[in-house]
Amino acid sequence: MLIIDEEQGTEAWQSFRIGNPGASGMSNIITSQGKPSASRRKYLYKMAGEILTNAKAESYQSAAMSRGIELEPEAREAFEFAYGPVDQCGLVFPDHTSKYHCSPDGLLRNERAGLEIKCPTLQVAVEYLDKGKLPTEYKIQVQGSLMVTGLDYWYFMSYYPGLKPLILKIEREEKLIRQIRDAVEAFCLDLESLVVRLKE
Repeated sequence: MLIIDEEQGTEAWQSFRIGNPGASGMSNIITSQGKPSASRRKYLYKMAGEILTNAKAESYQSAAMSRGIELEPEAREAFEFAYGPVDQCGLVFPDHTSKYHCSPDGLLRNERAGLEIKCPTLQVAVEYLDKGKLPTEYKIQVQGSLMVTGLDYWYFMSYYPGLKPLILKIEREEKLIRQIRDAVEAFCLDLESLVVRLKE
């Protein structure tokens, strides 16, 4: 596991992510059922475009997304109060080849575990609390993060001020992790081939 200590959101942090698939984007490669994602080709073109232009593709940030980013430190503090110290980091690559990455919201200092924080809208936060399980849309992100880091488990936290936070300890799903690794490795080969072809 190769840790890059650049503050998330900075220009330096973004530079490491150019054309580099992250755990949050791996659902564009493979579904939670282990099937190829319908958005795989679009994601391939996006990553290739970033490599060819050496710049991150523009992405829309809603007011809710901005609010979630602002609330993250508060949520992390609440998590630490219950579970102990969390170290922040920029990115984690599985090894020196740095073909893909994850950007944890924290790595637990006293456990072989990572942390993913979501600060959704009130309605969604209540829904997550009611269902009490990892939302399907984040399954690949969490298992992909476990694949990248090799850690033992991952905490998922849904936080909204005034509500009880939802904190789940997510175990490794080894079969799915192997499927994610194979799918992402194949994607990276296709990405390399596409970039070479477009540079000719």
